[in-house]
Amino acid sequence: MASIKDVAAEAGLSVATVSRALNGHPSVSEDARRRVSAAVEALGYRPNAVARSLRTDETRTLGLVISDVMNPYFTELARSVEEEARALGYSVIIGNADERPDLQDHHVTTLLDRRIDGLLVSPTDGGSPGMLGAARAGTPMVFVDRWIPGVDVPVVRSDGRAAVRDLVAHLHGLGHRRLAIIAGPAATTTGRERVDAFREALAAYGLELPDAYIGQGDFQAGSGRRVTEGFLDLPVPPEAVFAADNLMALGALDAIRARGLRVPDDIALAAFDDIPWFVHTDPPVTAIAQPTGDLGRAAVRALVDRIAGRPGASVTLPARLVVRRSCGEPGTGRPPSPSPVRRSTP
Repeated sequence: MASIKDVAAEAGLSVATVSRALNGHPSVSEDARRRVSAAVEALGYRPNAVARSLRTDETRTLGLVISDVMNPYFTELARSVEEEARALGYSVIIGNADERPDLQDHHVTTLLDRRIDGLLVSPTDGGSPGMLGAARAGTPMVFVDRWIPGVDVPVVRSDGRAAVRDLVAHLHGLGHRRLAIIAGPAATTTGRERVDAFREALAAYGLELPDAYIGQGDFQAGSGRRVTEGFLDLPVPPEAVFAADNLMALGALDAIRARGLRVPDDIALAAFDDIPWFVHTDPPVTAIAQPTGDLGRAAVRALVDRIAGRPGASVTLPARLVVRRSCGEPGTGRPPSPSPVRRSTP
């Protein structure tokens, strides 16, 4: 099997120059790039993929940078992205940012160095420098799930506002009035949007969301435990807790059980981002489900459009409420229709 040294000898170039050419380094001249391409084909060194990328400047590879690979939502999203990409003739390289902007930039830089054709990103915050730089440089890119206002990149996401209204209507119909939220990071669009939607839905029933009933989480189970412990220590604890993602909901469930309390007898619990595990908890958790598979597929199609020079449309799909038994439900019927009760003016 031919080695990179064989390619260098065949092309009459140094091994370093061949390596830079194979990795798409801009310092390599067109003449050197052509000689490397010819040597690669003559020797069969990494045939097809490398030679094709040198000739066409395409790798048929997409990058996907997700916020947290341990979050079941992003695991399912990555699976749907990979399946759709494969169906369209692309491979996918995945980077896990672990909710850290520095890791996000590391993966973006690494993927671009590998000469991917396009990039899917679920931003970890309001915009890390490397990711913003890639977007503004014209890299074919699509934001999925989260987005950055003001950056001209198509966004594929779900709209959970109607589902949050349905959840508040459901909780109100069950008699809950003191409702609290474990919020996601305020630097993320999803973190802010879910708090805003919850506050607006409460206001429709004349209910307030006091600061003590807003706990700042980070989309990780540990923050769900910590925030819930704080809620339970309040002089007047909430009657129901809404966790703005599934991992924080699991952390909340741990905190409640650690106090010897029961869901929903002592406190109700609901979550954003439904996961298969929720049907197996005791009780099964009422949750807002996103169309994760559809989002992943739509994101890939939008990115392929961008790669081909087409605009690539933003896509917004509705989330939906899935009623189970963690909020004191007598059964699993549909939630009651909202019938807002306005606060009377004095």
